[in-house]
Amino acid sequence: MTRWTMTGALLATALAVPLSTPAHSAPASAPASLYAPSALVMTTGHGEKAATTTPERAVTVNCAYTTSGTHPDPRQACADLDRVNGDLDRLATLRGNETGQPCTREYRPIVVTVQGVWRGTRINYEHTFANPCIKETQGAAAFAF
Repeated sequence: MTRWTMTGALLATALAVPLSTPAHSAPASAPASLYAPSALVMTTGHGEKAATTTPERAVTVNCAYTTSGTHPDPRQACADLDRVNGDLDRLATLRGNETGQPCTREYRPIVVTVQGVWRGTRINYEHTFANPCIKETQGAAAFAF
C-alpha cells in the first residue's frame, strides 16, 4: 500500500508541475499540446517482487515537450525510452555489459518499477535484476538512479 501511495503522490506532482505554469509564460512558438503525456515514476528496492519490496528510491521523469523530473539525468532517461519506443522489456537489457565491469554472481535481487503514462498509454512495469551491479551494467541509463 505504501508503494501505491508514494507512486500516486509522485505521479500527481510530475503531472501537476507542467500544468501549474501560467499560459503566458510559455514561448509563443511552443505548440499548445501536440504531445501525448509522458510522465513516469520509477522506483527501486531490494527484493524479488515489487508487491513485497519497500521502495528505497523513487524518481520522476517527464518526457513531454521538455524533459524534467527528479531523475539524475531525465534527458538521457527520455532518450532511452524514445530509442525503444517505450518498450520497457527492451529497455531492461538495452546496454548489455558495455561498461566492461565484471559483476559477481551473488543473488541480491533489486526490483525496478515504472508506473505512469508513456505517450498517452498507461504503464505499470516491473523488472527484477539479480543484483545492483547487473542493473547498472545491463539496464539502460534510465534505470541508473
